[in-house]
Amino acid sequence: MTATSDFLEAAGLNSYDPAEITRIYAGHPLRLLKRLRETLIPIGLLLLGVLFDRLSGRLKDPNISRDRAREAANLLADLGPAFIKAGQALSTRPDIVPPVLLEELSRLQDQLPAFPSDQARACITEDLGAPVDELYGELDAEPISAASLGQVYRGTLKDGRSVAVKVQRPGLREQITLDLYIVRNIAAWLNSNIGLIRSDLVALIDELGRRVFEEMDYFNEASNAERFAELHAHNPRIAVPAIHRELTSRRVLTMEWIEGVKLTRLEAVKAMGIDPDELVDVGVNCSLQQLLEHGFFHADPHPGNLLALADGRLAYLDFGMMSEVTRESRTGLIQAVVHLVNRNFDALSKDFVTLGFLAEEVNLEPIVPAFEQVFGQALQAGVSRMDFKAVTDDLSGVMYRFPFRVPPYYALIIRSLVTLEGIALSVDRDFKILGAAYPYFARRLLEDSDPDLRRSLRDMLFDGEDFRWNRLEDLVMNAARQQQLDIEGLLDQTLDFLFSPLGGVLRQQLVTAAVDQLDAAGWNLVQNLGKRLPLRLRPPGLKTPPMRRTNAALLNLEPIRELVRILQQLPGFEPRLITSRLPRLLAEPDLRGMGLDLARGLAERGMVRLVRDLLVEPDIRQEAQIPQAA
Repeated sequence: MTATSDFLEAAGLNSYDPAEITRIYAGHPLRLLKRLRETLIPIGLLLLGVLFDRLSGRLKDPNISRDRAREAANLLADLGPAFIKAGQALSTRPDIVPPVLLEELSRLQDQLPAFPSDQARACITEDLGAPVDELYGELDAEPISAASLGQVYRGTLKDGRSVAVKVQRPGLREQITLDLYIVRNIAAWLNSNIGLIRSDLVALIDELGRRVFEEMDYFNEASNAERFAELHAHNPRIAVPAIHRELTSRRVLTMEWIEGVKLTRLEAVKAMGIDPDELVDVGVNCSLQQLLEHGFFHADPHPGNLLALADGRLAYLDFGMMSEVTRESRTGLIQAVVHLVNRNFDALSKDFVTLGFLAEEVNLEPIVPAFEQVFGQALQAGVSRMDFKAVTDDLSGVMYRFPFRVPPYYALIIRSLVTLEGIALSVDRDFKILGAAYPYFARRLLEDSDPDLRRSLRDMLFDGEDFRWNRLEDLVMNAARQQQLDIEGLLDQTLDFLFSPLGGVLRQQLVTAAVDQLDAAGWNLVQNLGKRLPLRLRPPGLKTPPMRRTNAALLNLEPIRELVRILQQLPGFEPRLITSRLPRLLAEPDLRGMGLDLARGLAERGMVRLVRDLLVEPDIRQEAQIPQAA
């Protein structure tokens, strides 16, 4: 079999299959040896230089280590698409890569020189079965952009509608499979011979291979774009290009041309009469919705993929790199934020086990103080002022020191949020991604009926058995910053929480407050009635002047008074929103239980009042050191 036939076999692979790739190249070494020479010689020279710097102590110099890290990133860019993608994947793996290299890899650009347009036209003709002139009304002679996997042309359909046509690089699948074969074998050797490497590098390369093959399949990108558009169809501020399926294949993607301005071009955005800060908020909320509601998110929101449109919408482009988060992981992420806000670092370390970062057998004892060191100082100014990039950098150091295994979805989430924060910082230098995200977390905690999030809400609001009204107020005020806040839904969720098993302590607080209030009011009434009797007919306990009057109105109960005070601060709140829920409230079975507890509490207080406050002389009560009732 010749090298050409190797290429033809590799070109026919539609999904990543390590065994099939090994079969194609292992028995026919000529092309493999040529590529090994092109890759291993420069990689080996770099590693020898790093080893010399380490043995001579030069690597301790921050400038030397920075230069070596930059040299490594540049080398990966020179070696081609597979190595660029590998570098980008490693840039999100703080458990494998030291922090200085992590930072340089995060700057790795997915750009290569354009390939000849006649090759692009030949690819279109081959895949779509007709000459370019028959398929399109017009297609530009030169591409408008070129990346590692393909390049984009602007054109028009036969009916005049503008389109963007993405065409894959010729020979890309063949080059990618060969490079993945080489890199996978290097990873296997490193796993077997370098004891310092904890993570499974082969599994990392296999994950990379699956993702690159997904990106190379433009049918898959078309489906991603359509799914993304469907999930966000209800949001009038989000735009997604329509896909022209009849002009799309595995190597050619034709989509609607969207005319817009990069969000980072502030003056151009403002010239359209659009507030860049407002569009950043749209992007942040959309990203959070992708991550925590839909679980299907855009993993590469770089400036070229986010456009401000003249009608005020934010357009998302390029859906080749998407990822999914399970419902359990989404809930786990919110729970981790709750434990972070509460400074419960012990629970936070257990969240990392639940989320798959740490094996169950790992000793968490030394990790808890490391978390406290990373997050403790950052939380001094509050979660909304935390510097996300600085915290993730510090956390990367912790993950490198301890036996963390970063799940692929988390690596892409961090990549997505760090990129988004970078865009936002170009608009607002004081922007904090967690500050922008916290209102969304607050709304989810208050509105979501998921049992795990209900427990997280209880963890947030209770300190032991004490209800923390300041935390509820903080949550509600942050949630109110969300334009999508459903006040009626919030009230319904409040009632659901109150009458759920998790609300038992709060229900008991309400009953106790009501007993205190009604008991005090009842004692006032008895004292006022006793004042009307002749002194000789008064019981012993009523021969002193009555205590001051207490208002027994229901809304004066502290829990209800606090809740009403907080709700009154919400925009659009009206008293009818509470009164209209009285029928539902009266139908709650637990309300009858609260009524029985209230009656029992009042009966017990009544007996105490009778024996202690009515039948005992005040002087005798004082001598016996019996405490006065409230």
